Amino acid sequence: MHLPNGSYVTFGGGNDTTRDGRLGVRIVNPCTISDIPTDEKCKWVENPAQLSMKRRRWYSTAEATGEGRIVIIGGMSAGGYLNRMLPNVDPAYEGGQAEPTYEYFPPMDGDPQVSQFVVKTSGLNAFAHTYLMPSGKMLLQANLSTGKSHLLGRLDPAKAYPTALWDHVANKESPLPDMPKGIIRVYPASGATVMLPLTPANKWTPTILFCGGSTIRDQDWGDYSGPNIATWRVPASKDCQRLTPEPIDGSLPHYEQDDDMLEPRTLGQFVLLPTGQLLLLNGARNGTAGYQRDQTKIGPIPFGLSLAADPVTRPAIYDPNAPKGSRWSNEGFGSSDIPRLYHATAILLPDGSVMAAGSNPNPNVNLTAFFPTEYRADIFYPSYFSAKSRPNPQNLPKALSYGGPYFDILIPADSYSGSGNDAADATIVTIVRSGFTTHAMNMGQRFMQLNNSYTVHGNGSITLHVSQLPPNPNLFQPGPAFLYVCMKGIPSIGKLVIIGNGNIGPQPTSIASQPPSSVQGDGSGSAPGPGSRQTTIIAAMSAVAAGLIIILIVAFIYVRRRRRAQAVPIHGRTLPGLNTEDVDNLLYPSRRPAIDPLDFLIPTEPRLDSNRESNTASHRLSHYGDSFISTTGQTSSQLYSDGGTRSSYAGVVKQPFDSVPVGLGAVGFGDRGSEKQDGRNMPHADNFMDGLQLEQPPSYRMAVAGVTQPI
Repeated sequence: MHLPNGSYVTFGGGNDTTRDGRLGVRIVNPCTISDIPTDEKCKWVENPAQLSMKRRRWYSTAEATGEGRIVIIGGMSAGGYLNRMLPNVDPAYEGGQAEPTYEYFPPMDGDPQVSQFVVKTSGLNAFAHTYLMPSGKMLLQANLSTGKSHLLGRLDPAKAYPTALWDHVANKESPLPDMPKGIIRVYPASGATVMLPLTPANKWTPTILFCGGSTIRDQDWGDYSGPNIATWRVPASKDCQRLTPEPIDGSLPHYEQDDDMLEPRTLGQFVLLPTGQLLLLNGARNGTAGYQRDQTKIGPIPFGLSLAADPVTRPAIYDPNAPKGSRWSNEGFGSSDIPRLYHATAILLPDGSVMAAGSNPNPNVNLTAFFPTEYRADIFYPSYFSAKSRPNPQNLPKALSYGGPYFDILIPADSYSGSGNDAADATIVTIVRSGFTTHAMNMGQRFMQLNNSYTVHGNGSITLHVSQLPPNPNLFQPGPAFLYVCMKGIPSIGKLVIIGNGNIGPQPTSIASQPPSSVQGDGSGSAPGPGSRQTTIIAAMSAVAAGLIIILIVAFIYVRRRRRAQAVPIHGRTLPGLNTEDVDNLLYPSRRPAIDPLDFLIPTEPRLDSNRESNTASHRLSHYGDSFISTTGQTSSQLYSDGGTRSSYAGVVKQPFDSVPVGLGAVGFGDRGSEKQDGRNMPHADNFMDGLQLEQPPSYRMAVAGVTQPI
């Protein structure tokens, strides 16, 4: 979970023979990449003598308050599949295996108090869904399975799936409507859950989206030792529900049926994109989270120990603003070849791509299991990476406040094409907190659109007048976030900012100054599309005289020959055909124009030697329709809709830390045989990255430069 100063903190965990991690508090402080790995301030800090929780916790929930203090709720004391014993005669403590209390970080005086919600939801309450509301109360959602109902052999559906608003200061709960249809969303059913974007249009009113999970019956869920049925045979749910816990119109909270997902999914994970759309990825069509070593009760699992089966490897996009019936889409998306099940994660990167990693439905590292321990990482590139240009905002702030005077952002004319008025009308400013990702969840993930107006200038540049956050820290808790400018659905590179004063405690608030009214240009404030200016100049010159045309042709030939002759030494070698401009395009994707990937194929170098040390940093490229997946590893061949296969290498380049905060990508498109590219046979490209492997000086970080145009 985030802290107000930009640090991140984790709580609890497992225990082994050397130390007990269940009391653990671990903090990593912000630092620059140039400090890694020698600077102590960049390392995780874990000192049990100074930092420890008051209770042992495994699979607890954490949520920040509006002051930046963390509330840590429930959890298990010793781990297991479900947080209960059967018969469930001690739903609070389960004979010492459950922890029904909550506490704070930094710690507060007194002993942790018992949460009645945790007691009532005994069993299915690990990683309970928790979201801070504008009032300062928290939404809690989990299953309910009391000992009494189980002992009677039945469960009242009207009381079985509770939702509540919780005042953590007074420790009082207000019940909300039950989850419809008896669908379990909480771990290990592991439905995908997210707070939808907070926008001026919805008056920054939180609405929670729940999708997927399981309808397994209460008696079949089992206990700490595991389930009572073969979960991998049970289809996951594809149902989605919305809930607005604190409606601003005075109406009563109620669940609202939303569009079903395109396919059933457990262990799916939502990632908020800078544009306000949601990416859903990872998970399986059948089963639950977890693994099962003792298979006496459920019979042999046909694929190792995983309690989930039939991985969903095709992502989907959810548009919360689209009309009902049309909010989901996966058109044009291919599928990854990496199943992401139990222990998988996904998180937004500052450049707007999404990294997916992990998956290990095994008790320990197992690289040969049917669903093995997964060390490869995917990078998903949404369709906006195919844009010919991206916004390049100037004068971005380093911190934002709760209320106060508005600020200005300058958008240069080369950040867009077409009418400046149209571009300004289609521009929004957003802040996104990606959260802390674990077990198919992003705790603390939030999205807020700031109010803004604009002034379009005669030279095509645009000044955005942007309001600060609303003066309520409960809407977007203090701490780190990325600031984006999105024009016509194309986001800029995210700028890291700190929300609030950077300290734990009451945050200063003031009336939010409204930006001035928008001022449109007179029609002259338009930006040329990429290449249009050169086209206009050439057309004008060609009309002057035939002699001038000849001069231009001669000049063009001269420049082309110089370009071919020019080469850039990289890692002590010289690559023919790759000039300084090409390298600049690789290193600075925010300034990179749209290009034909074939321009970067270098067929003249020897193949990459599999024994070379540089191979350890190679990445693998696959394709999600109009997007890329760059995967750590050596090489791969992917099936494409055109029937061909492509394999590629990617390598490591040096990149200034300030140029792109984090920007993984891929380069090199090629084949090992009969591959196709828009109907064309592709030359070998797997040798390109052999020469692009660079040394990493201390002032640079490792990244993979990417060609951000679909192939």
